[in-house]
Amino acid sequence: MSQRIDVVSRRRPLFALSAIACALLGGAAFAQEPQEVKIGFAAPLTGGQAHYGADFRSGVQLAIEDFNATSPVIGGKPVRFVLDAADDQADPRQGTTVAQKLVDDGVVAVLGHFNSGTSIPAAPIYARAGIPELATATAPAYTRQNLPTTFRLVTSDSQQGSVLGAYVVRDLKLRKIAIVDDRTAYGQGVAEEFAKAAKAAGATIVAQEFTNDKAVDFRSILTHIKSSDADAIFYGGADTQAAPFLKQMKTLAMKATLIGPDMIHSDELLKIAGTAAEGTLASSGGSPLEQMPGGKSYVERYKKRFNKEVELYSPYAYDGAMAVFAAMKKADSTDPKQYLSALKGTNARGVTTNELAYDQYGDLKYGGVTVYKVVGGKWFPLQTVGTK
Repeated sequence: MSQRIDVVSRRRPLFALSAIACALLGGAAFAQEPQEVKIGFAAPLTGGQAHYGADFRSGVQLAIEDFNATSPVIGGKPVRFVLDAADDQADPRQGTTVAQKLVDDGVVAVLGHFNSGTSIPAAPIYARAGIPELATATAPAYTRQNLPTTFRLVTSDSQQGSVLGAYVVRDLKLRKIAIVDDRTAYGQGVAEEFAKAAKAAGATIVAQEFTNDKAVDFRSILTHIKSSDADAIFYGGADTQAAPFLKQMKTLAMKATLIGPDMIHSDELLKIAGTAAEGTLASSGGSPLEQMPGGKSYVERYKKRFNKEVELYSPYAYDGAMAVFAAMKKADSTDPKQYLSALKGTNARGVTTNELAYDQYGDLKYGGVTVYKVVGGKWFPLQTVGTK
């Protein structure tokens, strides 16, 4: 299922006016109608993770609108970017179908996929077509496929897991930890990295359990963990499962602290779990939004455009899309084969960081990680490590 969203149709009179002005000044080459260029997008737009996909898409939309407002000329021709958006349903099989559809549509870059489980199998499809894929996938395997077209928009599981694992043991003195993951590439991967770091810091893993990303009843797992007398439980998965997990912990009168990765650091978790979320810990890539170099301005423009709050991933999507546009301008081409090397060499100030740059794998050079805690029904930043 896919849909193309023309996010800039209301700006077309500006292009027409610009063309008239250029013609009067002798700039006949600029009087032609802008060439339409497709930017692909893939993420879950339906189902339990749709709120993540919507936030991700909004960041790309805003970047397209901002860049189109500059009346860009690339390769000697005026261009207008449009978004070709597809719902991959957070399903690996649907993800590969969507990837091939976007390639067939003639997109010149893809922002997405959202999940590691969809991004990893989709990556070879984009690579064969030579199309850059800029994903929020956090599993290290995503950028270790030896593909020249993979880029990561956020910090990886190895970065998140190592920071969070060390922090909860050394700073919070939580020593007996149970591990639960949802068996997805994301959930399992980040749980493994967390466990590795926690053990290295001196923790004992007192229980290890598995579920799936559709589960809603965790009472059997929690009863077993309760008997282990764990100080904390790390849950590798998304907020749609972590929220009922927390409520069931409260029903069982468990005192353990729930710890999780970036996909539980959401307002959605707070809405669903309510008071059961109090004290929950989560890591998230980069700095808190209000501390990002361009965070304040971004929040204002985002609210004005979409009439809602920034959730989590849209600033990173915005920076990724802008990096693509900057690479096209530098290469003076929208052809991926021409601008790919410029994208690899990105070094720019973005909304999220003072130095947006990629390493040899396509990972962020300066990702950084912040640890958050739910205090009084809100996420409160405790510590930020490794940002620029």
